[in-house]
Amino acid sequence: MHNFKKRIFVPSIALISTFYYAQTDTLQSKKIEDVVILGSRGSGRSLTETPVPVDIINISKILKQSPTNNISQALNYIVPSFSSTSHTVNDGTDFVDPALLRGLGPDQVLVLLNGKRRYQSSLINVTLTPGRGSVGTDLNAIPAFALEKIEVLRDGASAQYGSDAIAGVVNLGLKKRLGLSGQIFLGGYASPVANNFSGGVDGQTISVDLNYGAKIGKSGFFNVTGSAQYRDPYSRAGVREGDIFNAYNAINYRALQDGVNIDGLYKNITNTPNTQQIINTIKQYAAQVDYFGNDFQSQISGANSISELQKILGRDFTSQELTYRGLERKDFSLRAGQSKLQSGQLFFNSEIPVNDEWKIYSFGGYSYRLGNAGGFYRLPNNERNINAVTPNGYLPQIEAAVNDYSLAAGIKGKWNGWNVDFSNTFGKNVFGFGVVNTFNASLTDGSPRTFDAGGSEFSQNTVNLDFSKKYDVLKGLNIAFGGEYRHENYKVNAGKENSYASYDIYGRVVTANTPENEKVTDFFEKVRPAGAQVFPGFSPENAVSGNRNSVAAYADAELEVTDGWLLEGALRYENYSDFGSTFNYKVATNVKLTPNLNWRGAVSTGFRAPSLAQIYYSSTSTLIQQGKTTQVGTFRNNSEAAQALGIPKLKQETSQSYSTGITWKVPALSLTFTADAYLIKIKDRVVLTDLFYRPDGSFTPGSDQAVLQSAFDLARASAANFFANAVDSQTKGLDITISQNSKISSGVSLENNLGVNFNQTKRIGDIHASPKLVSQIDNYFSEPNRVYFEEAVPRVKATLSNTLRFSAFTFVLRNSFFGKVTDADVVDANFDGVTGSTEHFILNSRLVTDLSVGYDFNKNISATIGSNNILNILPSKSPNISSLTADNQFVYSRQVSQYGIGGRFLFARIEFRF
Repeated sequence: MHNFKKRIFVPSIALISTFYYAQTDTLQSKKIEDVVILGSRGSGRSLTETPVPVDIINISKILKQSPTNNISQALNYIVPSFSSTSHTVNDGTDFVDPALLRGLGPDQVLVLLNGKRRYQSSLINVTLTPGRGSVGTDLNAIPAFALEKIEVLRDGASAQYGSDAIAGVVNLGLKKRLGLSGQIFLGGYASPVANNFSGGVDGQTISVDLNYGAKIGKSGFFNVTGSAQYRDPYSRAGVREGDIFNAYNAINYRALQDGVNIDGLYKNITNTPNTQQIINTIKQYAAQVDYFGNDFQSQISGANSISELQKILGRDFTSQELTYRGLERKDFSLRAGQSKLQSGQLFFNSEIPVNDEWKIYSFGGYSYRLGNAGGFYRLPNNERNINAVTPNGYLPQIEAAVNDYSLAAGIKGKWNGWNVDFSNTFGKNVFGFGVVNTFNASLTDGSPRTFDAGGSEFSQNTVNLDFSKKYDVLKGLNIAFGGEYRHENYKVNAGKENSYASYDIYGRVVTANTPENEKVTDFFEKVRPAGAQVFPGFSPENAVSGNRNSVAAYADAELEVTDGWLLEGALRYENYSDFGSTFNYKVATNVKLTPNLNWRGAVSTGFRAPSLAQIYYSSTSTLIQQGKTTQVGTFRNNSEAAQALGIPKLKQETSQSYSTGITWKVPALSLTFTADAYLIKIKDRVVLTDLFYRPDGSFTPGSDQAVLQSAFDLARASAANFFANAVDSQTKGLDITISQNSKISSGVSLENNLGVNFNQTKRIGDIHASPKLVSQIDNYFSEPNRVYFEEAVPRVKATLSNTLRFSAFTFVLRNSFFGKVTDADVVDANFDGVTGSTEHFILNSRLVTDLSVGYDFNKNISATIGSNNILNILPSKSPNISSLTADNQFVYSRQVSQYGIGGRFLFARIEFRF
């Protein structure tokens, strides 16, 4: 859609890619205009003669002019059918933005690096957000400065590339250029809402990138990129409303100032040898709270038992205690906005000629990122706070250490007239959770403040062998075939015991046999919860290591029937060790109706193998409510609990895709127009259900409820959710692109690019429910799940960019339209694992404007300044419903904003090339 000159895209069916650039600083010198090869190793086609739509983006050039500095956000503003939502206060998704294409899930778009399959993240999104229950590929693990171009294939391509390519393919091309280049990027949010509505600048970002390329032999090269980034957090949380301090907090605080810890005296009423001492201590320090009225003081002094005091001292005194402690309500707000991030990345790309016909190639890299994101603030009047240590409460934080490793190597050349490519590609993601500034509340003031909560790992190794050859049949026939073997492994690593366990008053781990009077409670006899606050660690029961293998064979053909008719076909058979086989096909064509008008269309079937995380992930916790200890959480699809409740074994999703469109060139106006309509039907989509609950009460033996009770008892759980092939969906839409270039005069040119996407995804047909859970069928696909499935991605999205080049100046104006979306945010305001609200609201459409000005000092050094969202456009404000905004803290949606909630972002970039 942008900068369509001097580029070629060559991803093969079996993931082979050769890239050529017509630039003086690369290895090639021959100019190639608008040439694309899709799905085969056939001859290159112009963008208007391809049978399916593709966007080819000179990302190196785009980033030079853009306020964005990562791949996800760059694509979000360039490709209308691509969406990347920024989350906050959502565990690991604060660090990995789920990327969606054509409104489908993050795991339904395949990502390639140099034409080779890229591995997915080990993080599975289990929060109520777009892409819930999915595992996507983390685009931002690769530094954007290491890339020369990005191709986005907007069509089903499973028959060509295998699993995940239902929505399309994103291919990232690493740089091959020679010489030294680099950039320094500085930016920050300058908005009236910066620094919690006090104005100024926050969320500052600084990054430094260096790239160096050297020639090897006549046609070989080695190119390496190093990148480092530091990003400050920002918050757009509102001023907290609601209760913060009660009477007991005030009394306990006065006692703490005198060196007395009432919480330390009170463990549990039945295990306290001298309850009178506690009563007397409370009365002593209550007298020091000068804002207690005479009547209230009399009630306290007249109480003769702890139970009487418990009924009295829960009364709210927030305003008075804030004044006494010299605090404000905003001091108790969470951090709603951008997470803190530090990263270092090193990537390389290389080719070494063996002789005139064979080359050895290799590429890959390492990425390390350390992120910090806040959770919900733990208030003084909650059993999750330890008043003796943090009398004003605390903001627990997740610190995620994310490591990515990747390495690909292969050899390619010619053998007896055949093009041959043999390669091995390995990748691994390690996601480690740390929890800081927090407590395990059941350990009270003896709790550590930092925890190792465990984490997840995913590794993938892919071997490809591919052949292709062109024959003189009609106007040209290209035949390709090959095979692929892939091995995958997924792990969950347990955290330290204190990160997930609950302890009794003697410091022993709570079990189902622990007496009620030995569980640790706060003063109001609320049992203190297990595990590290904000993110309880993975337990040994969650720890797992799961593997699978897949073997695939493919064949494709591309036939030029006439000078104006191109016909393509592809077949792929794939067998998975854990669920069986799948066979897919694709047929596509392009017909030249007139010299400048083409019709194109494609029909294909596709599939997506359930991710290993969807099969093996579990996160169970011990929930203590009303004195009862129960197990709740996400149970493995192959677990005893799933079997007891009749949840079937996961199988592949299957799809049917149809697309048709036209391309039109108007040479006199230097204009290119494309329009492509599409329909995608997917069966057996994998979703993460809501919680199913064990029915309580007495039921007739053999009744459905009695059977369900028995199933939950067998699973030793009171509430459970699962991954299941529960729904079918239909996605339909239309993509339109218009590209136009004008040379106004010598040294003055104008480039205009418009892209529009209309898209709608709906669940169709009945929910595929377990017979045992039909009575709770709404929990398979609840209203919040439906909203994030159908309405969290804009149904209309458009971008218009205008680039004016005048002498050494470059002016870029970009307007991006984001259609309305729905947020079904459900806040667990009581932190008890139960969400009782289903309110959701509409975020109205917005037009976001970017403006930048660049200046080339000479052919080697340039500078750009500008702004993303220069008009400071913000999403619709959330309705002030306590259960929806967590006492006014989520002023803006924390789930579905396409352009963030930071407001105006200013940036400056200096770039050099030698």
